[in-house]
Amino acid sequence: MSAPFTLRPYAAGDENAAIDLWHRTWQQAYPSIDFAQRLEGWRARWRDELVPAAQIVVAEQNGKMAGFITIDASGYLDQLVVAPEAWGSDLGNVLIAEAKMMAPDGITLLVNTDNARAIRFYERNGFIHTHDDVNPVSGRKVYGMAWKP
Repeated sequence: MSAPFTLRPYAAGDENAAIDLWHRTWQQAYPSIDFAQRLEGWRARWRDELVPAAQIVVAEQNGKMAGFITIDASGYLDQLVVAPEAWGSDLGNVLIAEAKMMAPDGITLLVNTDNARAIRFYERNGFIHTHDDVNPVSGRKVYGMAWKP
């Protein structure tokens, strides 16, 4: 049996682990995209946009970062990242439950239209499709989704 997940607030010393986890997870989800080329841009976005504007909660298991969420004051969930080795575990549900406590009036997000696994996950957690859109960062087609209590 694996150890339970522990949630805690993000700390500045978590930056490299968070960025490494983001890179590894997205590369696993989209192997045809070279995310190594995007690392410096992602690091700048992390430092300049997400860290200053969002609450970030880190999930650890066995002393290692296993996932994280970022959610801003408006309830926009920009990132929900779960390490590939934790896919299929309860960690995604734990993180989304934490996000719901952090944004009790509702959550919005964008999810890639070709990420069926993520769409099913959000639907199981009470999110509904609200609109079709294009991700302003990647240019990929996305669905807007929302959860309301």
